[in-house]
Amino acid sequence: MTADLLTVLWKDSRGLFRVQGSRSRALLTILVPVIMIGIVLPLQMGEDWLTTAWPLMASIVIPLITVGTSIPEAFAGERERHTLPTLLASRLPDRAILFGKWALGVGYGWLMTLATLLVSAAVVNIVYWDGQIAFYRADMALAHVVISLLFAGFVASLGVLISLRASTAQGAQQALISALLIPLMVLQIGPMLLLSVIPNGRDILSQITSLNFTHVALITAGVLLLLNAGVLLAAMARFKRARLILS
Repeated sequence: MTADLLTVLWKDSRGLFRVQGSRSRALLTILVPVIMIGIVLPLQMGEDWLTTAWPLMASIVIPLITVGTSIPEAFAGERERHTLPTLLASRLPDRAILFGKWALGVGYGWLMTLATLLVSAAVVNIVYWDGQIAFYRADMALAHVVISLLFAGFVASLGVLISLRASTAQGAQQALISALLIPLMVLQIGPMLLLSVIPNGRDILSQITSLNFTHVALITAGVLLLLNAGVLLAAMARFKRARLILS
């Protein structure tokens, strides 16, 4: 099983950026969020970048972009190129194919996120050097690592599920990004609705914002873990070899 999983990882890693259309476009897609979150924001915020919850933005945005633009290729891209029947007719087990494609998306998004966080810490130390190395607090560093991994896993799971149904990689990508942007928009609009619609909305919002960082991180990780499990199980149930060969 491990050897089969590595085979799928190696095969798909060679075409990791195919969905973006070209290497230059793929590189641009990666560099823009890395520069904004890994360089521009730390330059503006200074050492506050390392002591606040702002770096959690990287744990959401980087996996959303990197995994969201690459994982649709998993099955929809194979279907477009008419290579899916050949892959499914191979001796590779179902789980190796499914989890190999999923793991590649997770690893890609997670490693890019960690790299961005390290770059941002390096920028703060270089520009605002005061004689000693500054870094994220231990609890915040752990939260960044865990939440970025879980969010990358969730995006990859949802992407695989959508890719199993989509006829084209572009269609799968659009559906995935739309599905992910809706809840993010709700999170942005939610505070405004609390303030304008609910009579005691200001008090509720104040209680939410005063929550301990550790508690917020644990709640977020728990929700992401449940979403991961649910969507990945749905993808496993959807993966029917005979049906996919005929699709």
